[in-house]
Amino acid sequence: MDTYLETDRLTLRRFTADDADLLIELDSDPAVMRYLSGGEPTAPDIVRERYIPNILAGYEKWDGDLGLFAAHEKDGDAFIGWFILRPEPDGPRDEVELGYRLRQAAWGRGYATEGSRALLAKAFTELGVRTVWAETMTVNQGSRNIMEKLAMTHTETIPTPPDMEMVEGSEHGGVRYEITREQWERS
Repeated sequence: MDTYLETDRLTLRRFTADDADLLIELDSDPAVMRYLSGGEPTAPDIVRERYIPNILAGYEKWDGDLGLFAAHEKDGDAFIGWFILRPEPDGPRDEVELGYRLRQAAWGRGYATEGSRALLAKAFTELGVRTVWAETMTVNQGSRNIMEKLAMTHTETIPTPPDMEMVEGSEHGGVRYEITREQWERS
């Protein structure tokens, strides 16, 4: 396993070309996709032909330091989802997005907070990141709670992208949270 990061209960690793089925299964759960696609699954060919190649290209682009990482429980090695720590495609490398998508079985167990905390620490202490940001739907209170636990600050309300207008609560738009290295050091 190409381990990227470990926490007390999780191992994050780089995805491989053989991991498409893990992503297909994750994205086929309507509850997981609720605030992303209105519950519609991601088509398997999109995962295989677009997502996996883009994930692997990201490791090349960012020297394996940033990207999308598979998350597994240390106890039993079950795949629980993924975490993301990466800049916008043409954005500066020191401004990165933090995010996650977890299977329902992993919800409510503190994994999103645990993995995100560890990624913030890595970003600010090892990777030279200046700002970490995260976005979610305004109505996604679960994700907003996690961002607040991480001492991230709500910085703006953002419009709903056209491809997400069918999502429950889309009329309320989205929210962006941020934390700088200096804020993280004080928290």
